Amino acid sequence: MPPLPLLHNFCRSPFRTTTLAISTAAATSTAQFIQCQFSNPRIFRGKPLKAAAVTGNSSVNRDQPSIVLDSLRVLQWDQLCDCVASFAGTTFGKQATKEQLWNLNKSYEGSIRLLEETKAAVEMHKYGAMAEFSGIDVDLVETGIKCARRGFPVSGSEASALLVLLRLAETLQLNVKAAIKEDSDWFRRFMPLSELIMELVISQPLIKFIEHLVDEDGSVKDSASSNLRHSRDRVRLLERKLYLLMESKIRNESEETSPLEICNVDGRWCIRSGAERSPTVEGLFLASGSGAGSLVEPLSAVPLNDELQQARKSVAKAEEEVLLKITKKMKIDLINIENIFNTMIQIDMINARARYSLSFEGACPDLYLPEDNDSTIHAETPAEEEILSQLTRKKWTLYLRRAYHPLLLQQHRHSLQMAMMDLSNANAEIRRRKQLGGSAKSKEDLNVSTLEMQVAKLKQALPVPFDIIITHSTRVLVITGPNTGGKTICLKTVGLAAMMAKSGLYVLASEAATIPWFDFILADIGDEQSLSQSLSTFSGHLKQISEIKCLSTNRSLVLLDEVGAGTNPLEGAALGMSLLESFADSGALLTIASTHHGELKSLKYRNNAFENACMEFDEVELKPTYRILWGVPGRSNAINIAERLGLPVEILNNARELYGAASAEINEVILDMEKFKQDYHEKVHQAHHYLKLSKKLHQSLLLTRNRVMEHGMMEKQMMVQEISKIAASARSVIHKKLRESRSLPTPRPKQTKPEMDNHASKIIHKHAASEENGTSVVTDSPHPVDSTKQSITEKKLGLPKAGDLVNVPSLNKKAAVLKVDPSKEEVVVQAGILKLKLKLADILPC
Repeated sequence: MPPLPLLHNFCRSPFRTTTLAISTAAATSTAQFIQCQFSNPRIFRGKPLKAAAVTGNSSVNRDQPSIVLDSLRVLQWDQLCDCVASFAGTTFGKQATKEQLWNLNKSYEGSIRLLEETKAAVEMHKYGAMAEFSGIDVDLVETGIKCARRGFPVSGSEASALLVLLRLAETLQLNVKAAIKEDSDWFRRFMPLSELIMELVISQPLIKFIEHLVDEDGSVKDSASSNLRHSRDRVRLLERKLYLLMESKIRNESEETSPLEICNVDGRWCIRSGAERSPTVEGLFLASGSGAGSLVEPLSAVPLNDELQQARKSVAKAEEEVLLKITKKMKIDLINIENIFNTMIQIDMINARARYSLSFEGACPDLYLPEDNDSTIHAETPAEEEILSQLTRKKWTLYLRRAYHPLLLQQHRHSLQMAMMDLSNANAEIRRRKQLGGSAKSKEDLNVSTLEMQVAKLKQALPVPFDIIITHSTRVLVITGPNTGGKTICLKTVGLAAMMAKSGLYVLASEAATIPWFDFILADIGDEQSLSQSLSTFSGHLKQISEIKCLSTNRSLVLLDEVGAGTNPLEGAALGMSLLESFADSGALLTIASTHHGELKSLKYRNNAFENACMEFDEVELKPTYRILWGVPGRSNAINIAERLGLPVEILNNARELYGAASAEINEVILDMEKFKQDYHEKVHQAHHYLKLSKKLHQSLLLTRNRVMEHGMMEKQMMVQEISKIAASARSVIHKKLRESRSLPTPRPKQTKPEMDNHASKIIHKHAASEENGTSVVTDSPHPVDSTKQSITEKKLGLPKAGDLVNVPSLNKKAAVLKVDPSKEEVVVQAGILKLKLKLADILPC
């Protein structure tokens, strides 16, 4: 018999069962009522968080001036906000990230706080203490909180979603505690997130209570209550009976031409027959249709179906009782739950900024508050004025080393990922075909070589980064260069970098960027022509610039693209020069403008607040290199390009005459300056290369010297140890031989005492005579010995007296004789503080 199918569908509560049964119109009105009742603003950091759509720019602050919104749009800030928000794990986190980024922070302190939060999240990622937020269903959690606040029973899925949230908060706390236990300094490095996480009050009894009653899929466990277990057992029993009953009916009425099948309609078990035959089973005729067959509920199944409906209601009621218990527990701890919910959304938003910064390998910017020369503090004396000028007139610098345009980098990464995915799919298809016995031409059919070349090309075609260094002495930077040379991208890169630092994001640069905090980042980029307002391109630019001029302050960043374009070149150049001089005097902290007008390049030589830069152009390849040449004004390349493209010589000469000799000479000077600067940068690059090489060699020499010194010390220690071992071994052998010689008895001839005395007296007399005559004495001995041993033996034969000085060879010292015992051939001597008893053979006369 096949396994019993699970066809019942438990309802969560009678309230929701009624809601499911209403008509479409009623459903619409009910949805509007629920939205009206439940759509209270979420609490975020103690303030209401206004609801906003996840997609689009509905989170735009309409209170901002229109020129600020236009500047954000032309800089494509909304696209960057979408990119950063995609790194959030929850829908509310994405929404909060967009809202926070789009409404640029209006205070320096707020920007510093955002950067500290991002830096703390980055540190937590590097340590491995950050959690994954994508598993939280915030919509279910929010709905569950609203139901608990009003006393409605939560659903099983809402309780399960809340459990996931509480576990995540608990995991974050445990991770922070583990880091602090390892090193207490981690608490400071994780600030302010560590303080935010550790302040959460997580109810362990509530976690265990929900775990005991609800499964991870949101279904209420059978063990939640005895009533629920009994009701579900009753439902399973009735379903089994109905299944067996229907199977017996089908077995009795089965025909090969039109088989019958068991089905469930509105919770009631019945039998479906084919359209080509009339129903033969006795029972209630439920429904029929053309081509759909007939539905019949057998008479014997009617009481079982009725009983099954009652059993299911009992199950729904028992489940609702269990979920109501959970709701009451939640309501007791509702304030802490709401705090955890809002904090997790906030951390998810901070985590999105950190993940974006890490993913694109950004650098934490040094964001500081620049002070303009116009100080608001006045001093009474010159000395006080000098002190105040040092405190308030801080020199600022905008430094971006190898800065990338974030959207270009994102686009390149996306293209590379898609190409690598296509290549991976093609290789997988080739492997599949080989397993199925496919031909060797599969690789050619799928263009694998083309995909490989495309991937290799994309890996090498990285966006060109910019090096931007602007000091406090520069108030206006004029960038010139050919069309599509990168002037506009340079403007947008600076503007986006300033916005990113201001919004708490890392800057996409190779080194730590130094960026002043700008109160406004205002831009006029692109074609602002408006047909509805009868504005031309020139008029649209003037309108934008006029609004920028009115709003900008001495702490603003102004970006102007193609100043003076769209009108007569002479008038446009004059108007552009006037505008830039106005911004240099009091219009903004820094103004960066791009232009094609050559007259604007001369402003540097009239006003020290101006600086020139140009986009490099490769005349050999006839294309821009997208690199910035600082301090060099751009030159005209049209005639040179025309010459390389083969335009007739007479036309080129005529063009040069019309262009003017002076302008040609200026271009030649600029060309020489560009070549000189290129040579200079090449030499600087070589110098950096050799400096790095010399540092490596220096480090290698230091390492070699240290190794040689360590080897010498080790050799010396090994030699000392070897000598010590040899000396100890020799000393041991000497002591052993000495002990053996002492243990051996001295052989003497057997003589009587008178003979011995007589022999000794003769030796003494001979010894005394030899000393007077200066000759050696040779005694008669039955055993022949050499002269040295004989002399030593003769010296030893003399008996010392108390008070005599003798030599002790074992000590290599002189000692005074205290007592002599001839019978034992022993003597007691005093050598310094030592008092020794020695054999006569162990001493020598002095």
